[in-house]
Amino acid sequence: MQDSSEAPFQRRSASTNAINLTDRKNAAISRGVGMTTQIYADRAENAEIWDKEGRRYIDFAAGIAVLNTGHRHPRVIAAVKDQLDRFTHTCHQVVPYESYVHLAERLNVLVPGDFEKKTIFVTTGAEAVENAVKIARAATGRSAVIAFGGGFHGRTFMGMALTGKVVPYKVGFGAMPGDVFHVPFPIELHGVTADQSLAALKKLFAADVDPQRVAAIIIEPVQGEGGFYAAPAAFMKALRELCDQHGILLIADEVQTGFARTGRMFAMDHHEVAPDLTTMAKSLAGGFPLAAVTGRAEIMDAPGPGGLGGTYGGNPLGIAAAHAVLDVIVDEDLCNRANQLGGRLKQRLESLRETVPEIVDIRGPGFMNAVEFNDRTTGLPSAEFANRVRLIALDKGLILLTCGTHGNVIRFLAPITIQDEVLGEALDILEASMLEASAGK
Repeated sequence: MQDSSEAPFQRRSASTNAINLTDRKNAAISRGVGMTTQIYADRAENAEIWDKEGRRYIDFAAGIAVLNTGHRHPRVIAAVKDQLDRFTHTCHQVVPYESYVHLAERLNVLVPGDFEKKTIFVTTGAEAVENAVKIARAATGRSAVIAFGGGFHGRTFMGMALTGKVVPYKVGFGAMPGDVFHVPFPIELHGVTADQSLAALKKLFAADVDPQRVAAIIIEPVQGEGGFYAAPAAFMKALRELCDQHGILLIADEVQTGFARTGRMFAMDHHEVAPDLTTMAKSLAGGFPLAAVTGRAEIMDAPGPGGLGGTYGGNPLGIAAAHAVLDVIVDEDLCNRANQLGGRLKQRLESLRETVPEIVDIRGPGFMNAVEFNDRTTGLPSAEFANRVRLIALDKGLILLTCGTHGNVIRFLAPITIQDEVLGEALDILEASMLEASAGK
């Protein structure tokens, strides 16, 4: 969770209206809903947001990877408006509709895996993860689930249990669901190799849980909140082999990585192996609440009728938006554009290595990129420096997010539809902010 305190670096004077809104927010909304900025949005278009005071910001957060197709993409808005004129809710479990069926058919083709698939729709990424675990347990008759340190899978109780970070996600909420185990995610920058991560799995099987009792292993192909670390290809292949050896299902959490963000439709498309189940949400519906689980047909059919679903699952507006999103990704060649934009961003960051010695790593496939900072004196992860860059950039009109177990990573999640000139402006702000932060040491 990012530090929302902006007082030390805030140059813009807060208006009376903004102060009043903050006071109202503090009085009306639980403090448990953290806020990265005190910007109150008034309108947005593609990669730009204007606040209630008319100030313009370039959005490099995109609702935390929700807006790969940008704010209010015309084709998404048109599809939703058309659906509004037809109906907004029936509950698919009561009165079904063809658009839900068609979107399932499309995902069954697009999701990695050369096998027959089926899909269910729910509302949030956490709900997709919960249902993937339910499906895996029903299909295998087993209960244990293995996840990775630094992973993030949601704020529901099972989501919290699977998440590999205590603060702020688990602290104060009591006991987590049982039969959940964690092993280190392979991050060579932090001294954990793929072989060491696999060895930890095997040690877990020897010391803590019989592999014959494990229903699933869940992994983000690129960790999101954990710091944008990509799973090595050799590790993913070995993980698939280990799962096959013990009859364990492999779940790919593609909630943040899906829909062209990594330069492919899904991050698992970068690998030679496929998961048994894939969870997705965020950019699936371009800003409308929709999530899904897609997987092997026989596994997806394991739960009995009524065991899966939800009142709002597959809401018609979200379904309509998702159809438009998939069309836009293809018609505007967003996978290729993600690679181009990511290359441009990483090239600019690389040019700053000598003048910003706090930079220790620049990484990420496609347009799912990150820069990691250490203190130049101690060599230790520096959340303070990352947050300083974020706040300086915010003051200059660029919205950034931090992440990582140590909070020392800035992640870049601008819409893939961002205009070239707006990206150039954002990169200039980013460079100036990093230089200013470094010079202030």
